Amino acid sequence: MSMIYGVPEEQGLRCAYHGWVFGEDGSCLEQPYEETEDPEGRFKEKVTTQSYPVEVMAGLVFAYLGPAPAPLLPRWDIFVKDGVVRDIGYAEVPCNWLQIMENTLDPIHVEWLHQNFADFIAQQLEAPEKRVSRTPHVKIGFDEFEYGIMKRRVVEGGSEEDEDWATGHPMVFPNMLRQGLNRKGYRWQGFQIRVPIDDTHTAHWWYACYPDDGDQQRPEDYTFFKVPIPELDEDDQPRWDLLDNNSGQDLAAWITQGPIADRTTEVLGRSDKGIILYRQMLEENMRIVADGGDPKNTFRDPSTNEYIELANESDPMFARPLYNGQAAATKYSPVLAGPLTVE
Repeated sequence: MSMIYGVPEEQGLRCAYHGWVFGEDGSCLEQPYEETEDPEGRFKEKVTTQSYPVEVMAGLVFAYLGPAPAPLLPRWDIFVKDGVVRDIGYAEVPCNWLQIMENTLDPIHVEWLHQNFADFIAQQLEAPEKRVSRTPHVKIGFDEFEYGIMKRRVVEGGSEEDEDWATGHPMVFPNMLRQGLNRKGYRWQGFQIRVPIDDTHTAHWWYACYPDDGDQQRPEDYTFFKVPIPELDEDDQPRWDLLDNNSGQDLAAWITQGPIADRTTEVLGRSDKGIILYRQMLEENMRIVADGGDPKNTFRDPSTNEYIELANESDPMFARPLYNGQAAATKYSPVLAGPLTVE
């Protein structure tokens, strides 16, 4: 029986089926019936289960599945900063992890999927307040930096002096997108965290924090919420109400590529230069691991892991057409529930 149903106890996890208890190192600590028949027996010493070291931080449980010794858990800025409230969205996405991550390195899709298509969705919903204008890109750039890839862009009417290019926002290698917005009356910072479950399923978290001057929020008070997967209605038509936000639009783009995108027929263009760089980084870091080294973002020195700050543009030009509640999974955020206004 799966240990997902295990009963947590002080010394370990008790199996729901026969009551065996396993410690955090995977060793069997107790076998009630076997010990009843043979109190002096040593059968439990022959039994182990797979275990991994875990650590709790910022309302999430992180497990390390690599070779010993385990590195330090990275203390990314919004995981450890004070003066914020947090909420965490989740979806199990029925597709391969890589096609989700490659979306992160494709900035051009913003003007089409999250603006042009989003405007079409608003028309289908007869929701004029959700109409969105398109901001065409005139230049995109990608720089590898200490923690991943910095994404930059210049949109029509802008220049390299704008923070869209001068600062940009990062993809934290290998599996997180950093985002944020700082407008008067509407401020948030967040991660999109993607972890493969198997070849055709991905665990996706939308992790967000919002400035707050009140008492420090306790991890047990963080709000968790589910992000719905886009689906068709009874007439096999799109559920537009699930597509009027960036998370829904992205999910539709990822999932409709199929469980594993067929890259044997792909044709990469100029807009795919970020994807090409990302694939090169993946291959480079796989070679490092194969040779026994540490991949990027492996931290072993506590002095470099106290507070890892990430640069992020605060009010980028490309995002200004987006209406409040469209970005990421903010539509479903319990913290932002209710009407939002930009003052």
